[in-house]
Amino acid sequence: MENKILSPGAKALEVNLDAVRYGTFAEIGAGQEVVRWFFRVGGAAGTIAKSISAYDMKVSDDIYGKAPRYVCRERLEDMLELEYNLNLERLSEQRGDNTAFFAFADTVSARNYHGTNECHGWLGIRFQTEPHAAPSEIIIHVRMLDNENALQQEALGIIGVNLVYGAFHLSHNPDLLVKSLLDNLTTDRIEVDMVDLKGDAFLHVDNRVISLRLVQLGLSDAAMFSADGTVLQPSEHLRKKNVLVERGRFRPVTNVNIDMLNAARKQFEAEDDSLPEETISIMEMTMHNLRRGDDDSVDLEDFISRADVLEATGHTVMISDYPEYYRLATYLSRYTNRRIGLTMGAHSLVELFDDKYYTSLNGGILEGFGRLFKHNVKLYIYPFKHPETHTLFKVDNLKVDDKQAFLYEYLKQGDLIEQINEFNETYLPIFSPDVLRMIAENEAGWEKMVPYVVAEKIKEQRLFGYQG
Repeated sequence: MENKILSPGAKALEVNLDAVRYGTFAEIGAGQEVVRWFFRVGGAAGTIAKSISAYDMKVSDDIYGKAPRYVCRERLEDMLELEYNLNLERLSEQRGDNTAFFAFADTVSARNYHGTNECHGWLGIRFQTEPHAAPSEIIIHVRMLDNENALQQEALGIIGVNLVYGAFHLSHNPDLLVKSLLDNLTTDRIEVDMVDLKGDAFLHVDNRVISLRLVQLGLSDAAMFSADGTVLQPSEHLRKKNVLVERGRFRPVTNVNIDMLNAARKQFEAEDDSLPEETISIMEMTMHNLRRGDDDSVDLEDFISRADVLEATGHTVMISDYPEYYRLATYLSRYTNRRIGLTMGAHSLVELFDDKYYTSLNGGILEGFGRLFKHNVKLYIYPFKHPETHTLFKVDNLKVDDKQAFLYEYLKQGDLIEQINEFNETYLPIFSPDVLRMIAENEAGWEKMVPYVVAEKIKEQRLFGYQG
């Protein structure tokens, strides 16, 4: 059943009239925009134990302890922990048998007077689903896109109300909860690029699927999670890092995928004096490669299978809605001013020079490549061996459309397209669709085409139709 969209006021009033809910609102950075809704609609005395706003840095540090930055996840978690625990300490004996306690917090950087700061914020709620229940928690990160401070504050208040209402009324349906975060808002005003659900109410929730939903539902154009499934916030994870990305279907991950990324990283790191920990390598899947058929549906079992084998290889995963490489490069450059590398096979490089991918741009392919290489980007190309002629195609002998030949030569001469030199030629005949077919048909030999840990994971969890 489709969720009926209530106004922020209606949501706040429904929370206020729920005699079981009682807790604290702690807000830093953009006014008390969330709690204001609950005060405004009436009945707040039955819901709000305390409202606090610690703007002064010294005061904030004295209350919550020091954090690396004031608008960061660590500060939000400190706020939630302290305020939630204070509610239990102060109020459990008096009303614990009849009350489900909560603590809502946010720490936000809204638009400053000069408009020079990053406009974003962390919001979260720790709550009991019923009296005496173990706590559950929802943490989100938002980017505020309005051009005026007052509008950003308004949007923050609305999404905060949506978060509180969702925690109390939609925690049983995580998909609906995530979708409801932008009730009465649009993605032109606010973007949600991370949601983390944990605790008693979300024991069976896979946050990798929640990351997928963020992109699928259009709340964000990209989402990230680590090899162990922990959701990541892009601006914090990519900040001050060199970034290397390999795009693929990973259905499943093969030896070619791993060799391509490792070989590209070796050359990528050799080009400056960066330490290894200053570079992050990412396996990226686009929604285009995850959707099935012509609709927007996604086979979740298939997605989880891909995520599981990527987890086995220990790589960070990104899901994006950027079919064009130039849009991916622009996205990454939003979060880092360091080098960006994109690694791909020689066959994909030829496709990159096809005019049809740039028809939406006024400047066509020239504008597309201008955007792609604008942000300190370089391409690292893995060779392709023709399965019939056994010709080895590399940067120097690739044939692009005659119309693009001079552009291709210009980019080569500018060292923007680089050949990967150290690669394992025995891996070149491996193609993921062949491996997938062999797994499904129980055909021998596929295990040698994928990393050992991937083969073990596929067998252990019977992924991709494996029957054994």
